[in-house]
Formats: sequence, structure tokens, C-alpha cells
Amino acid sequence: MKQAAHVLLVDDDVSLLKLLGMRLESRGYRVTTAESGREALDNLDQTRPDLVLSDLRMDEMDGMALFQQIQKRMPGLPVIILTAHGSIPDAVSATRQGVFSFLTKPVDRDELFSAIDDALRQTANASADGDDAWRAEIITRSPHMERVLEQARMVAGSDVSVLVTGPSGSGKELLANAIHRASSRAKKPFVAINCGALPEQLLESELFGHAKGAFTGAISQHEGLFQAADGGTLFLDEIGDMPLTLQVKLLRALQERQIRPLGSTTSIPIDVRIISATHRDLDKAMREGDFREDLFYRLNVVNLRLPPLKERAEDVPLLAKHLVTQAAERHKPFVKGFSPEALNLLASSAWPGNVRQLVNVVEQCVALTSTPIIPEALVSQALMAEENALPSFNEARAGFERSYLIKVLKITEGNVTQAARIAGRNRTDFYKLLGRHDLEPSAFKPGAEQTG
Repeated sequence: MKQAAHVLLVDDDVSLLKLLGMRLESRGYRVTTAESGREALDNLDQTRPDLVLSDLRMDEMDGMALFQQIQKRMPGLPVIILTAHGSIPDAVSATRQGVFSFLTKPVDRDELFSAIDDALRQTANASADGDDAWRAEIITRSPHMERVLEQARMVAGSDVSVLVTGPSGSGKELLANAIHRASSRAKKPFVAINCGALPEQLLESELFGHAKGAFTGAISQHEGLFQAADGGTLFLDEIGDMPLTLQVKLLRALQERQIRPLGSTTSIPIDVRIISATHRDLDKAMREGDFREDLFYRLNVVNLRLPPLKERAEDVPLLAKHLVTQAAERHKPFVKGFSPEALNLLASSAWPGNVRQLVNVVEQCVALTSTPIIPEALVSQALMAEENALPSFNEARAGFERSYLIKVLKITEGNVTQAARIAGRNRTDFYKLLGRHDLEPSAFKPGAEQTG
């Protein structure tokens, strides 16, 4: 027998709470009540309901504040807001932030039950039939990763923007692709672009397209990735590295749901779901003026954080076995796997480069082995080679920037005006660079004790 749907009902008016609870129970729902947002959150720590139905105006924590906390703890859990002071702008704002429905009191009974049924149907679709094909590329037995994947499956059922955070190499694009495959847009394109890998004008052209003659070398019209992803998902990797001027244009495109290609006077409607990712601390970037706050809130409706590989060490042997099978099929079919000692060494390593580094180590081992079982010594050699490998372009650029800044600060003895002039930057930009690399000009003045 199918269990009744569980509704968490939140209202600080006890009489209305009791009345609405009775109405829902008469419809067959299992109801838990809470007289405040705090009590509702305490309930969520004990059990997960199928739906939250909350009043908007409550003391201490209102319905929208409660919704935002729910989004952090249980992304994708549908929330319906009730209010006696409803307005069109309030409703639009709430639904843009991800509230499932926004109903005005006194609420019509049929309208309420219809909204609840729709929300529960969405949840059921998101978790139906146990089909794991959408996440087939993500290999894990980690409870931490399973929680992230559960949240991703719930989020996939709605069309809200998702920001995936986590260290480089942790699999952010894999998760974005999995969300796309679990969504209603799965049969449409999944298009990805690294926002930190292209110069500004080229990135703008790639995203929005350009008209013939828009700039030198634009010999024909070019369709941008927004158009290429129409009906599907656009994945903006390393969004934290997008130049500010392009952030403005991206925000306008998301707000207006249309784009204007470079050099064109005609706007084109777009229908894409945005998933973005970054390894940067965007809160810090916003404080330093490097990332727009309004764009951040537009992209970060739901945040999914991927853990580094060291926080899911139980996954290392599982991943290694999977990766060695794939690599052997491509290169050396006689390779069967790792020795127990080799697997132990892999499991106990720190993996600063996360899954991407593990992939490299496994590929090296398969390429160099002459035996079916890869020995511990070969894994040790590959790990050492990885430690001595060239840094990524972004890592190398950051290292050069820091060394350069230290050098000009030493030359100018901490005089920011002179140092900025040598660097060809204005003082504001120069201070931002110093902040990014945690450098303090006063540490370079005569007599100061230098640590960098």
C-alpha cells in the first residue's frame, strides 16, 4: 500500500495551523505542524517531508527566510508559500527564487490541493523508478557524495539555476551533465564552456554569437552557445573567471531571456537552463568587486558543493578499478587491475588534484605496466611524477602574478602608487590584485619583517 504524502505545515497562527492541518488530513495527507520557522527547521533535522506549506508573514523567521534555509539543507524540496498580503511582484520574486507556488489567503481549497498535487507529482517524477542511468558516469559509495546526488536529482526536476562549487578536478562538469540527463531537457543539447579559458571578446562571441563584420575576422555570421543549447542546458564552467563587462551582459540575458549577438541590432529569445561552476570563493570575489552580487544570486538559486577526493577516500579504490578497466580497454587489454598494495597506496594518498589527478595516475600506470596486475612501485612512480608535473595554466598564471607583485613591492619598498605605475594598473586594480594574493604593502616597507 502506498504511503500517504508527508506535508510539513508552518504557521505562527495556532488556530489557522490547526484548521489547515485538519483540511489536509481529511484529504489523506500525513501532516506535521510547526508554529515557527525555527521549529520547522528542527523538524527537518528529524525527517524529510515530501512538501513544505508555509505562511509568509511570521515573527522572527518569515516564509521566504525559511525557504532559503530549506534550499541550503534540502535543495529541491518543494515549498508552497501562503500569504494574506499577496502581490504580483511578490509572487514573481518568490517563484524566480525557486518557490514552487505562491498562493494568496483566503486560499481556494481546490487551488491549494491542485498546487500540492502538482508539487508532489514533480517530486515523484524526480525520484521515480530507481533509474540510475542519469548518474552512470559518477562512481561513488561515499555517503557525502550520495547526499549531493540525491539533492541533484531533486533539483533536476525543476528548472532553477544551479551553482556547483568545489575544488578543481572534483567532477563539477560530470555533475552538471548528470543533472541535465535527469531533467526534462535531457533530449536537448548539453553545451559546456570554460569561462576562464578564452579572451574576453572571444568568450563573448562564443556565448552570444556575432553578426558578419562585427569585428575584424568576423567573415560570416556565428551562432553562439546560447542558441546552440536552445531547449537544453548551458554549463558555464569557472564562472568566477568571467570578466565584469561580460557578467553584465550575461545578467541581462538571464533576466530578459534573450540575447543580442555582437554587431547585431536584433534580439533572439533563448530557452536554456543555466548550470554554472567555480572553484573560486565567490563571496570573497563579490567583496573585492570582481563578481557581481546580482548575478551571483541569479546563478546561485541552488548550490551543490562537491567534496574533494580526500573527503571521500572510500571512493578511491572503486574509482581506480573503474578507471583502470576503461584505460585497459583503450590501450592494453591484458591489464586486469591493481595489486592490493597498490590500491592501499592509492587510497592513502592526499589527491590535491582530486579525481582529475587520479585519472592521470591510472593512465600513467596502464601506459607503463608490462604485467596484468599493476604493482605498488609503479603507482608510487606515477604519484611522484604527478607531484613534479607542470601546473595548470591558471595555477602557473597565479604563481607568476604573486611573484611579480612581490618583486615590484620590494623594488618600491611597499609604495603602492609607484608599484601600480610600474605594473601599468590603477591603484584600485592593484589593491585588488594584492588582496587576491594576500599581500600586504606595509610588509615591504624598510624595517618590516617579510614573510613572503
